Amino acid sequence: MKRILFCLPVLLFLSFNKPVKKIKIWLIGDSTMAPKQTRAYPEHGWGMPFVYFWDSTVTVDNRALNGRSTRTFIEEKRWEPVMKDLAEGDYVFIQFGHNDEVPTKKSYVPENDYRNYLVNYIADTRSKKAIPILITPVARRSFDSTGHVKGTHEVYSRIVREVAKEAKVTLIDLDVKSQALLQQMGVEGSVYLYNHLTPGEHPNYPDGVKDNTHFSEFGARRMAELVLEDIRKAEPQLAERIIKPVKK
Repeated sequence: MKRILFCLPVLLFLSFNKPVKKIKIWLIGDSTMAPKQTRAYPEHGWGMPFVYFWDSTVTVDNRALNGRSTRTFIEEKRWEPVMKDLAEGDYVFIQFGHNDEVPTKKSYVPENDYRNYLVNYIADTRSKKAIPILITPVARRSFDSTGHVKGTHEVYSRIVREVAKEAKVTLIDLDVKSQALLQQMGVEGSVYLYNHLTPGEHPNYPDGVKDNTHFSEFGARRMAELVLEDIRKAEPQLAERIIKPVKK
């Protein structure tokens, strides 16, 4: 009896302190998400600061790359190694559209094909018992003459929303959320979210740059925080792994 009484607290402790399974979050997408080479700094993809918001049970593997679309990411065999290493319980964050939607680019993907590629990414991910999450393309910095944000991804963002609903996949509507942030910051304030530099301000851009698509470090971090907001609402099990601020 004494042995049983001694073992009981130990068993209870172990049952409530099971080791948490380590998982990987895979990021696949375009330049707005991608890690950047040193020569592009201070340009950032939002996937770069996203890495630092997770506890030790999560690894973020950012496979996004400049200029890629749903089609070219597969054609260049960039999806193949992700599928090879994708494990049960992992997450795949899928965000394409910037390059798919432009007819003059080699990466162009017609609307119906774009839809089909998204459906295929979802099916492939689920075949490995991993969890797909769809993300609408993040907003470009574009305002009309009255200072109101102009959407630049209406058609392709709508397709992402429709596919997410049909496939019952978590949707992070980064297009809508980032437009709201741009509107809140205004025409002048929103400049700081993007890679805007005056001539001579940075050695990588001696002539300066006014890029309303790609982010500054600050802008990338704000976009990553918008993604995390929706994770907290829609994926509570994953949200538990977000680092919690230490209260002093």
